[in-house]
Amino acid sequence: MAKASTPAVEIEVGGHTVRVSNPDRVYFPARGETKLDLVNYYLSVGDGIVNALLERPTMLHRYPTGVTGEKVHQKRLPAGAPDWMETVRVFFPRYKRTADELCVTELAHVIWAVQMSTVEFHPWNSRRADTEKPDEWRIDLDPMPDCPFDRVRTVAHVAHEVLDELGATGWVKTSGGDGLHIYVRIRPEHGFDDVRRAALAFAREVERRAPRDVTTEWWRRDRDPSALFVDYNQNARDHTIAAAYSVRGNPLGTVSTPLRWDEVDDVQPQELTIATVPGRFAELGDLHAGIDDAVFDLAPLLEWAERDEREGHGPPPEPDED
Repeated sequence: MAKASTPAVEIEVGGHTVRVSNPDRVYFPARGETKLDLVNYYLSVGDGIVNALLERPTMLHRYPTGVTGEKVHQKRLPAGAPDWMETVRVFFPRYKRTADELCVTELAHVIWAVQMSTVEFHPWNSRRADTEKPDEWRIDLDPMPDCPFDRVRTVAHVAHEVLDELGATGWVKTSGGDGLHIYVRIRPEHGFDDVRRAALAFAREVERRAPRDVTTEWWRRDRDPSALFVDYNQNARDHTIAAAYSVRGNPLGTVSTPLRWDEVDDVQPQELTIATVPGRFAELGDLHAGIDDAVFDLAPLLEWAERDEREGHGPPPEPDED
């Protein structure tokens, strides 16, 4: 006899009703968390995930049968969305077409996307007011296969030192994988090319200070497998990384989790999961809540970029869009 399907659950979120189908479907096999557990996780960090996604075009990583099944990268809002969902239209020059991507302005938008099997949220670093002018500079500390996490910690502190000297406030988080991310709010005055140039100039300064630990080599084959790549390409147009508080699509259900800087030396990223982050959030609140109040002017970094370019160290070609 076929197993009876579990009745859908209706969730009230900010005046909207989201009907969650298959609530008992196991999404994360390491501990057996279900689709409904994922919904409850996002409800528990609601202020944080909305702050991270607010008014940004957002690509969805969907797992219709759980994280061990097929992964769907979805730029367009899934079909069947209620009329209260919001989108922003973005253009993809490579394909000469547009897409209406999710644009979160309230928690119900997140929960409806989870109902549609979204696990990961990957926002642009620009907002719908002007999608061509980023307001977020992203420093992706991406370890190569043989790079120990202690090296990631070391480089994070070097990056923090350079940011302090520039007068920029860096907001650090785990990636949900093996690396760390640092976000800096910037004035939405420059296009993606200039933000990427500035990010490369910063990465090269970090490399100068930690040459045994850091690489900015463009080609993966040229990178030391034990080094840490400061991935400035995450600032290219339509390149996205997991948002703060986004769950990652792995059996543990790890979370890209904001940190205090004094936690970097002790954090164990694999311990920050949908099982543990809700309690942490209840205790600490959103550690990135003040990010919009600390805006940095890219002018000094663009001067560094011009210096590097005069010396023959211009940026490599733009990477393809995701």
